Amino acid sequence: MILVFGALLGFAAVAFGTYSEHVLKEQVTVEHFRNLMTALRYNQVNSVVITAIGLVLSNGGKLSEISAFKWSGTLFILGTTLFSFSIYLSISLEIPKLVYLAPIGGMTIMLSWITLLLAALTALKKK
Repeated sequence: MILVFGALLGFAAVAFGTYSEHVLKEQVTVEHFRNLMTALRYNQVNSVVITAIGLVLSNGGKLSEISAFKWSGTLFILGTTLFSFSIYLSISLEIPKLVYLAPIGGMTIMLSWITLLLAALTALKKK
């Protein structure tokens, strides 16, 4: 399932990037456009990481047996969704309060990286 979400988030990054560049750029402030580009960048990078985690999990092996590895994928999905989509929707739908979810998403993404680190350390110990 993590692989499916990685693919969906990757698609969303391309689709919303296109929409931002060709529609929203002329309608929003420079600051809002900069915020959209930050959200897109996080969405893109994290989509690749989520997809990589999903590929590893779908192929089995030692990493797929480590619960922290599975959790990191789930946390990346949650964090990316909260961070990027709160910014996307806040700006495109003009609901400024949605942007308050972005810091929660950002902290979740940081936790994702720490969880991935724990998974890597666990894998090294098992060697």
